[in-house]
Amino acid sequence: MAKQLLIYDQAVPVSPQRHGNKSIKVGSNFSYARGVNSVPLMAAEFEAASHEYAIVFAGEAGALMPVALLGLRDGENVYVDEQGAWTGKYVPAFVRQYPFVFASNDRGDSFTLCVDTTFSGLNEDGVGERLFDSAGERTQYLQNVLGFLQAYQVQYRLTRRFVQKLEELNLFDAMEAQFTLTSGQRMKLSGFRAINRERLRAVESEALTQFARSGELDLIYTHLFSLRNVSAIAERIRGAESEAAPTEKVKAAPAKRAVAPEKV
Repeated sequence: MAKQLLIYDQAVPVSPQRHGNKSIKVGSNFSYARGVNSVPLMAAEFEAASHEYAIVFAGEAGALMPVALLGLRDGENVYVDEQGAWTGKYVPAFVRQYPFVFASNDRGDSFTLCVDTTFSGLNEDGVGERLFDSAGERTQYLQNVLGFLQAYQVQYRLTRRFVQKLEELNLFDAMEAQFTLTSGQRMKLSGFRAINRERLRAVESEALTQFARSGELDLIYTHLFSLRNVSAIAERIRGAESEAAPTEKVKAAPAKRAVAPEKV
């Protein structure tokens, strides 16, 4: 599998034949998520995520999904620092499940547990948690991983049904915002969608009642409330620019210097 899942480079099916002697050492380094400016977010995560991330919707019409916005530019995640630490309080489940992921067949009714073979914590030295025991059976650790991904898949289906209802009511609008960074660079955020408040107010009372009874109205307002965090992302970028500015001035003229890439 090529890099088709954002933070995954080479995800292959987990098996005793391929991974019988493999162990996983999971740490607190999130460098693998440095290059993504958004990650999928399940409806069950809205409340926890809304305090620090902007929750928007991405994808093609008919297949929209909520995402946590992590940066304003392609390849930018302002929630991972230079040391690979996640600087937000809540880490989205999509990021936490790494290096594991479910791959589905074309019909989407069969799932295979996969692991990213490029993950630095995958080893044959017995460091961390074994995936299989000496008899080739799944360890408790791998069973727990499987349980986490199964629960995630359940939440995915619930979230898709929620978004489908919103699409059927034609509640989405293209989202656009403009910012000026400390450097003077002007930026425009686009490519995402948000719920239109006016269209929401025009929804028939019966549909609103159903949303209220199911708890989905809370999700809608949590999404709208979270949009204030778009400006917080811009502030994080401005803060990083301000910290870098003095160093740039000191080393300005004599020689060219390498600029470290930034980044879930």
